[in-house]
Amino acid sequence: MVSYLATVANPQACPHITDIFALASTPKALLSAGGSSTIHVHDTTDPAFPLKQSISNAHKLGCHHLCTSRNGRYAASAGFGGEVKIWALNPDTGEWSNTGEITGASVQAGEVWALALSEDGGYLASTTNDGRINVWDVVDDAKPKIREYETGSAGSGSFGMCVDLSRDGKFTASGHQNGAIYIFDNDTGRILYSLSGLAKPVRAVAFSPGNTRLAAAGDAGIIALYDMKHGEHIGNLTGHSSWITTIDWSDTGEYLLSGSMDGKVKVWSVERSDCVATHSETDKALWAVRWLPKTGRSEMFCTAGANRSLTFYREATGG
Repeated sequence: MVSYLATVANPQACPHITDIFALASTPKALLSAGGSSTIHVHDTTDPAFPLKQSISNAHKLGCHHLCTSRNGRYAASAGFGGEVKIWALNPDTGEWSNTGEITGASVQAGEVWALALSEDGGYLASTTNDGRINVWDVVDDAKPKIREYETGSAGSGSFGMCVDLSRDGKFTASGHQNGAIYIFDNDTGRILYSLSGLAKPVRAVAFSPGNTRLAAAGDAGIIALYDMKHGEHIGNLTGHSSWITTIDWSDTGEYLLSGSMDGKVKVWSVERSDCVATHSETDKALWAVRWLPKTGRSEMFCTAGANRSLTFYREATGG
C-alpha cells in the first residue's frame, strides 16, 4: 500500500466561502473555483501552497468547471450564468488575465457544461445539456466553433456531464447522464466508439497520458477502463460505495485518482487493478481531485468539495 500525508489548508490559504466545484493544475500552480465569483490560484512550488492570486468577479454566479492546458499557459472556466472565459498566464509575473470569452447566440445558460483544453491550449471542447459536444478555436480572436458532435438526433441527446481531449489531440471523449460514453475522431469529425459498461450517469472521463486507455466513472460507483485501440471494455476498478464525481490520471499513467460523494479519495494502481490508498478528511462530497506536479520522488494531489477547503496530500517517504 502507498501512504499519503494530508495537510488541510487554513482559511487564509483557502478563502473559498462556498463549495469548491473545480480544480485545475499547471506545472507551478493550482487553480480552484466554486460557487463564489472568484477563481483562486495557489503556488504549488512552495510546500505551504500559499495563495498567489485571486481573480475576482470571474463569474458572477459562480464557476462549475475549470480546466488548464497541458503546457500550463492557458485556462478556461465556465460559469453558472452560461459564460465561458479564456485565461492566459503571464510568464513574467506568474499571474492570469482574461483574454476573451466564447460568446454568441448559441452560448447561453446550459449550453456549455464540462470543459477540456487541448495540450497547447489552442482548442476547447465543451458539452451541452442536449448531448452535443462542441470544439472551439480559442486562439482565434473570434473564438469560432470548428466542430459540433451530435450524440442524438436533432439535439435530443443526453446531457453531457463530462468531456476530455486526448493528449495527442486525436480524440474527444464525452460521458452522459444516460450512461453513454462516446469517443470521437477529431480528424474525421465522426464517432469512433460508443462504449458500454456504465448504465448510470457518467460524471468523469479521462484519457491516459499515453492515449491508450480511457477511464470513465460516475453514479455506478465503479471506474471502467477501455482500450483505445479497439474500444473494448477491459476492466473495472471497484471499491467506492457512492457516486464517483471526479477522476485524474497521474503523469506516468501508473495511478488513477478518484473522488466520491462520500468524501473519500482513492488512489488506484492501474496495472494491479487495485486500490493502494484511501483517505477521508471529510464526510462531505468531493467535487474535484487533481494530481500536482511531481517534486523529486514524491507524488502529490489535492482534493476539494463541499467542505469548502483544499486538502493537499503528499506521498509519505521512508525516513
